[in-house]
Amino acid sequence: MINIFELIPVGQKSISDYSEFVGEEEITRLKALSSRLAGARVLNLSSTAFGGGVAELLHSTVPLMRDLGIDTEWQVVEGDEEFFTITKLLHNCLQGLNAPWEPEMVEVYLKKNHQYARSFSNGFDYIVVHDPQPVAMYPILLEDGHPGGKWVWRCHIDISEPKTEAWEFVKDYINAYDAAIFTSSAYAPTDLKIPESIMAPTIDPVSPKNSELGTEAVDFVLANYGVDTGRPVLLQVSRFDPWKDPLGVIDAYRIVKEKVPGVQLVFIASMAHDDPEGMHYYKVTAEKAEGDPDIHLLTNLEGIGNTGVNAFQRAADIVLQKSLKEGFGLTVSEALWKGRPVIAGNVGGIPLQIDNGENGYLVNSVEECADRILQLLDNPEIGKEMGRRGREKVRNKFLTPRELVDYIELFLSL
Repeated sequence: MINIFELIPVGQKSISDYSEFVGEEEITRLKALSSRLAGARVLNLSSTAFGGGVAELLHSTVPLMRDLGIDTEWQVVEGDEEFFTITKLLHNCLQGLNAPWEPEMVEVYLKKNHQYARSFSNGFDYIVVHDPQPVAMYPILLEDGHPGGKWVWRCHIDISEPKTEAWEFVKDYINAYDAAIFTSSAYAPTDLKIPESIMAPTIDPVSPKNSELGTEAVDFVLANYGVDTGRPVLLQVSRFDPWKDPLGVIDAYRIVKEKVPGVQLVFIASMAHDDPEGMHYYKVTAEKAEGDPDIHLLTNLEGIGNTGVNAFQRAADIVLQKSLKEGFGLTVSEALWKGRPVIAGNVGGIPLQIDNGENGYLVNSVEECADRILQLLDNPEIGKEMGRRGREKVRNKFLTPRELVDYIELFLSL
């Protein structure tokens, strides 16, 4: 029998290793702040241990909270394909997809959340529930008496224009929590009755995905996957998902290829078990590529991991994130941190990271995306300056220690 909750092991990290990026003063402040939570128990609940931004964040924040003296755990909820198909639909409806949200789906969703409630072991001071999959568990627990602790729901998606039925369904569950976290103030609903905190995600500069890599290592990785470092490389790192618009990326690439025949396009994605759509949309993207040898579709199934992503981000002439909806888009900050010019959709949390024309370009169409690619390929010095500015913006706003401060201040406020 599969456990309802799986404890996720994480490595060890030291907050002192981050002083070279954010300064000793910031680390000293963080240590002093965290001392007020010494011995507190914190639990993070999510739906997958790999393959998405939530997992990426928790692999960094959980061990660092432990290093700061806060007893922190991360557990993943069990779910089958039917449940995750329904929760992905709920996710999409909350992002604005006009799809049916039927009573049969509600029944399956609540049945699983009742199982979570029956299996939950308390003893935590702060419980952070990530995204919609287990959001109903806490209100169900309340029906049998308060389980203890302060409960926070963190929303990682853009719910600024949700499908009404989907939002009305989850709203009452969210209102049972002690607080909610949103990536941007633009996402924060006006009809919640609980405190709302704004907390943009961050990247970890000492993780394998973001730490420094030498030129030889970068070249070795690209050659291993058949990508020619002597020709221009366009890169998009994201799940195969219609919101990420990989088909639009291919259309833009084909416009560019008419003028720059040697250009190459690389997609990199992780196939997460809580995203049943992923394999289907991978196949749709592969069909769109039509066997073009200069379009490379790479996933963790081919063995590419964080170091490989790091290498491709450092080697790419231009990094793309042509999303149609985007809660934040950690891959934007990852690329900016590596000094790469980024062209991305003018949606969601991406404009928090990109100042249009300063450290990248925001685009609203395939044609605009292609024009900006051609502009940067023709003027690489512009891309270099954008990359320099982008790295500094990430250093100031989107590195892990800042997120830890946000969490600790929220917990103390509760």
